[in-house]
Parts: sequence; C-alpha cells; structure tokens
Amino acid sequence: MRHWIRAAALVAVAALAACGGGGHRGIVGGTYTGGAVPAFGDTAPHVWKHGHPYNLPVHGVDVSRYQGDVDWHAARRAGVSFAFIKATEGGDHSDPNFRRYWAQTRAAGIPRGAYHFYYFCRGGAEQAAWFIANVPRERGALPPVLDLEWNHASRNCRHKPSAAEVQREVSAFISVITQYYGQRPIIYTTVDFYRDTNIRRLNADFWLRSVADHPRETYPGQRWTFWQYTGTGTAPGFRGNVDLNAFAGNRAQWNMWLGARMQR
Repeated sequence: MRHWIRAAALVAVAALAACGGGGHRGIVGGTYTGGAVPAFGDTAPHVWKHGHPYNLPVHGVDVSRYQGDVDWHAARRAGVSFAFIKATEGGDHSDPNFRRYWAQTRAAGIPRGAYHFYYFCRGGAEQAAWFIANVPRERGALPPVLDLEWNHASRNCRHKPSAAEVQREVSAFISVITQYYGQRPIIYTTVDFYRDTNIRRLNADFWLRSVADHPRETYPGQRWTFWQYTGTGTAPGFRGNVDLNAFAGNRAQWNMWLGARMQR
C-alpha cells in the first residue's frame, strides 16, 4: 500500500505465454515451477530467489485514489481475483474513489474488501467508528483490512507508539470491527512494523508485504494469507502501476477461504 517506487535493479525479462492479454508480463528468476501465469507484470522486476509469486494461482490488487480510472471488467478477465480498496485513514479522512471502486468491483464480479490506514495519533475504537461510518456492511464482501505500517512522512502525526500501545489500540479496533461486520479484520503489515511491534501475537489472517523475497524468508515462521509482492505491478485495466498480491493457496483453497470469510 506504500505508493513510493522501490529501488530495484532492472533485469532481463523472459516473456512467456499467458492467459489473457496485456504487456510487460514475464518471469524473472529461476524459481518459477509452472502453472498459469497471470497477465500481470512489473516495471521494476527482480530475481525471486526463494519462490516466485506466480507459483500461486490466485492473484489480486489493492487500490486507492492513485489508480484513477480502472476498467474492472478488463482486470477480472485478466485474472484479478480479488481487490482491497482503501476506504479510510485515521478518524477523519476517506478515500475519494472508494465508493466508485466499491460499486464497480461489485458490478465486475470481483470479490472485494475495504481497508483502513491506521493513524497513530487517534485511538483504535475511534478509528473503527470512522471506518464503520464509511464502509457498508454488505453480504459477500471480504473481511475488512487494517493497514499497519510506520508512516514517517506524516505531516501531522509523528507519534511512534510502543509495542504495548500498538497491541492495545489495535485490539480495540479489531474488537469493534469484528462485532459490526461479523468477521475479524485481516492485518496488513510491513517488515519493519512487524519486527518493531510483535503483532504476530494477534489472532488474525496476515497480509504481508514482501517485495524482495518470499514471505517465508522475510517473516520466518509467520503464517500468512495474502502476500503483497510488488508495488510497481502492471495489469490490464490499470493505466499505471498497481500493487499486486497473491493468496496463499490453490483455487480450491481460495474458494474455501471465501466461503468461510465473506461477510454474511
């Protein structure tokens, strides 16, 4: 969900045939073992040393206002199987594209959920109330997502709480959201936040950012459900870069997860 472009050395891309259309797709690195290659690519590819994301068959995106106009029907045809859409931040900011994307993804038949970017100068319960005020409780939607990462560039909140404070306030957020939506939120996080706050203790499905190696190398021993593998991805339906993600399982396991975790 970070919107800065990571520094990466460009390497040669070996183009392979794939399902669907779209350019810039290919396999980089020697650890791809086969299967259906999504019609996605990367403007800053690198070698995956310990496991290629394309070994996983279910892929999706996360988006915010920065993606502009999106052709969600084209995205679905190209293999976008889910979308997480930014809805809120802190206790008083909402993404201007949320409602449009929310309606468009539903019309395109893409399972989608909303995410909240956590702000360290407001309490967890207050932020949960703001999310509830902006995100409908809707049958068939994916669980809400809580985006936890340090935001050193914030202009008005430089507070960096202790691990104990993080866990206390995040637990308050989770409690309110779970009661309202009937599903525990997914936790999205980054390597430094995960390391500094010990949030592995939380009872949650984890969505891990790992853009330089497989999550099992970056987060040793941590179970995960989603892997954000690039912030400089490309996909049909999107005019510029988009974050790409993979689900930790095959298509049958994905359908089982949906059956258990969609809102009712």
